[in-house]
Amino acid sequence: MGTVKIQTQIRKDQIVRAVLDLISRHGLKGLNVAAVARQIGLVPSALYRHFKGKEEMVDAALEIIQRRLLGNVDAVCKETEDPLERLRLLLGRHLEMIRDNQAIPRIIFSEEVYAEYPNRKKKVYHLVRTFLSKVETIVRLGQKTGQIRKDFEPEMVSVLFLGLFQPAAVLWYLSDGRYDVSLHLHRAWPIFKAAIKGEQTLPLPKP
Repeated sequence: MGTVKIQTQIRKDQIVRAVLDLISRHGLKGLNVAAVARQIGLVPSALYRHFKGKEEMVDAALEIIQRRLLGNVDAVCKETEDPLERLRLLLGRHLEMIRDNQAIPRIIFSEEVYAEYPNRKKKVYHLVRTFLSKVETIVRLGQKTGQIRKDFEPEMVSVLFLGLFQPAAVLWYLSDGRYDVSLHLHRAWPIFKAAIKGEQTLPLPKP
């Protein structure tokens, strides 16, 4: 039974990767069971053993995005104990994740994903709030060590942090990948860091 479960999970992961790839290239309108089946070399009936249809596959893609998003936080916390460095690394990981997979902004920012599925909208909201709470924990640690201003509310800092890469993701998506998210990171991080440290002069990176 264990082997069967593992094989089933491998197949599901393969299907979800195909779903993300199709959304990246064609958007949600290009996603259907037949297209996913062709992508991985299966007949459509084989996919129905794992998912009931397109909407279940979209939900599974959201779960993958959630694991990656929250997994990035756990990863940077293991990489370093320095709160500011954790935030810097986290920003880089998220921008890289979005840059490498156009499906993520296409799913997160698409009204089509939520229009007729209020539960899915709530699920994504919960995901974002969970992410923000993890960032708040990093901020509180920074306040405890004296690296981040103690007069700033951790929740406010976490939302500002989210604002560093969300607009970049939108611009990157709208420009079909032409917007330079790496340059955005290079320019935005020093400003944000200086602000939460309370420095009087905001250092701007050289071009």
